[in-house]
Formats: sequence, C-alpha cells, structure tokens
Amino acid sequence: MSVKIQGKGPLRGEVSVPGDKSVSHRAVIFGALAEGRTEIEGFLFGEDCLSTVSCMRQLGAAVHVNGETVSVDGVGLTGLKEPENILDAGNSGTTARLLLGVLAGQPFYTVLTGDGSLRRRPMSRVTKPLLQMGAAISGRAGGTLLPLSVQGSHLTPTTYTSPVASAQVKSAVLLAGLFAEGETTVTEPEKSRDHTERMLAAFGAAVDVRGNSVTVTGRPKLQGRTVRVPGDISSAAFFLIAASIVPGSDLLVRNVGINPTRTGILDVLTEMGADMEYINTRDESGEPVADIRVKAAPLRGVEIGGEIIPRLIDELPVLAVAALFAKGETVVRDAAELRVKETDRIAAMTEELSSLGADIEARDDGFIIRGGRMLTGGSVKSHDDHRVAMSLCIAALGAGITVDLDSPDCIAISYPSFLETIKTLGSGLQEWDK
Repeated sequence: MSVKIQGKGPLRGEVSVPGDKSVSHRAVIFGALAEGRTEIEGFLFGEDCLSTVSCMRQLGAAVHVNGETVSVDGVGLTGLKEPENILDAGNSGTTARLLLGVLAGQPFYTVLTGDGSLRRRPMSRVTKPLLQMGAAISGRAGGTLLPLSVQGSHLTPTTYTSPVASAQVKSAVLLAGLFAEGETTVTEPEKSRDHTERMLAAFGAAVDVRGNSVTVTGRPKLQGRTVRVPGDISSAAFFLIAASIVPGSDLLVRNVGINPTRTGILDVLTEMGADMEYINTRDESGEPVADIRVKAAPLRGVEIGGEIIPRLIDELPVLAVAALFAKGETVVRDAAELRVKETDRIAAMTEELSSLGADIEARDDGFIIRGGRMLTGGSVKSHDDHRVAMSLCIAALGAGITVDLDSPDCIAISYPSFLETIKTLGSGLQEWDK
C-alpha cells in the first residue's frame, strides 16, 4: 500500500496528539510490578506499546482495555510467572530493553525476540551491565542480538557508568536494581529522559537523583496508582514543525508533555525562530504538560549537537525537514545513535530528502542541510520507520508538493491516527489516498 500526501495550504485549528509512548510503556510495566490496580488514562494504543501489553500479559499480569483507559492488576515484584511461549517485542526497542531488566531478576526462564528490524538492533549496551549484576543472558552474536534467553537469577546491586546517554539502558539497570538487595546507581555522560525515575518514585520506590546519576533502592513495595499520560512531544513535533513551515498556519497542539529531558525540540525550534506560545502549563501525574500554540514563522539554520542530543534524538528526522525551510545551514552532529534506530535514520533521511531535491549531506554522526532549495514531488520510501515516514509527510506539507509514500503502515507504531489528523485540519486539508 502507498499513500499520496498533497500539500494544500495553511494548518489551522486544534490537534491532540497521542499519549506519550515512553510513559505508556512504563506505566504498564510498573503497574504490573506494583501491588493493587493501576489505571492508565491517555495510553498510546500504538503497536509498540501494545507489544508491551502483550508481553506483560504473558508474564501473568492482568491488563484490561476499557475504552480509552488501560487498567493493570499488579502482581508485585515477586508475582510474575514464567511465560509459556517466547515473548515478542515486535518493533519496540523500549519493550525489549526494559523487559531485559525485569526478566534478569526473575526466578524463571524466558526467551525474548522481536521483528526483523529489532533483531538487528544492538542489545549489548543493556546486557553488559545486567551481566555484571549476575544475570544469565545468552543469544545470538555472543548474547548481543535478539532472540535472547534469560535465566533469571539472584542479582547484586551495581554502580554502572554508561558510555552513552540512553534512557533505555538506564531504565533496564534501574529495573533490575528493584530485584537486588541494596542500592543500584546509573551515571550517564548527559542526562537522558527521566520518565523511569519520576514514575518509580510516584509508585513508591526510593529514588535519588543527583546530577546525571540515579540511584534506586532494591526490594521496594510498589503501589498501584492512576497515571495520566501526557501527549507525546515526539508526536507533537511533527505538527509544531508543520505549522512553522506552512505559510499562514496557526495551530494549537493540546496536552503536550514538556518534561525538560524531552524538550530539546522546543529549545531548537525557539533558536531557529519558531513562533510558539505555552498555554495552560500544568502538572499531571508528575509530568509537566502544556498546550502549545504555534504560528508560521521564518526559520534560520542552527547547529545541533552535544548534550542536547539525548533530549531530541527521536525528533531529529523531522528537524531535518524544518531545516529544509530555514535560511542558511543547519548542522547536526553527535547523533550517531540515529544509525541504530528502526532503520539508519541518517541514511534514510538523506536518501529520501535528496530525491525530493533537498541539499542534504550525510555525516557519520549526523548531517548538514542547506536550506532554501525548492522541493519537487515524487515517490519516497518509509524504510518501515514510523518517524521517517511521518517526516516525509511533513516535507510534502511544507513544500506544497505531492509525495507518494510507500509502506505507511509503520506509522501505526507510534501515531495510528496521524494521516487522519492531517486530513482534518480545516483549511489546511491534506489529501491522502490508499
């Protein structure tokens, strides 16, 4: 199946984006490890998060879907059960890596796998610290690629210095630390997104955050609670950028999570000259939230690198699109992590944007984009990567061109209603055909 995206004019009105993917994953996992019921409002019903739901059900947690609410009847730290079949994380790196931390401390055997893309993604950054804690993990390529088998064992606490700023690595080690007697500490070179430590504390764990280090005390008694999932800023980014680059746009994006470890995209857009206003700033379930009004504005090129990269790594593909419409040159560096996402996002975005006429040059750890080139319509490939696919749609809107996108089904991984949302933005109507 392919989809035709046709840019037709300004985006106006309001949009509510799906719930935050990172928060949704964690709410289900932590709810299963807690005692009592956890009610999750605003859960993201994307394929990645549903992979987490499926895995937790196989591990013995009762997860119920009631309309738009998900409830989890927790079994406590010691209540999970050996699954009867292989756990399948689908395309979800978050599911696989966080579950490795949980499974490492269980008194049973598990095999964890994923789809073809996930089986190519590196797991050694997670398995290495878990092995240091006493986990028994083996599998392909010396236990660095899925499928992996995990024989749960008695874990010892650790103090781990991660070579990369990665919320998935940090979360896996902290989750394993829940099953170890004593304190487990993770230190990162820069601070990655902090949803795990925020939510663990909300569920009753003893969490100590000092700079780039996080410590959790093992064997807590977690208690189920209500979790209100904010709108995913990674999903909001597509419409914040679309409204910035489509002339005449004036859009209100409601209920956006503005956790400071995730707002690198807002900082960069502000530096580029975007016209954004925060409205109704508030706190929901420990996460800061706001409505964001954005109007079309002339953008300028910037340099993006260093400690801000972990705060916007998922938004870099669509930031590359924003750079196409900016005056001057935009340089992205220190983002080699993009090479090992669902696809090589540096190569994919360079190939597809170049095919539309963009002046973009790939680098080992990023790219250079020279804005101001006229784009032409044509056929582009999603590379079965949801963020690549949605970014190419935004390029079509910004340039007012027609783009034929192949294999758009991957968009459902994080934003199932993305194409319908584009279609319903009033005078900014964009047509798509199956």
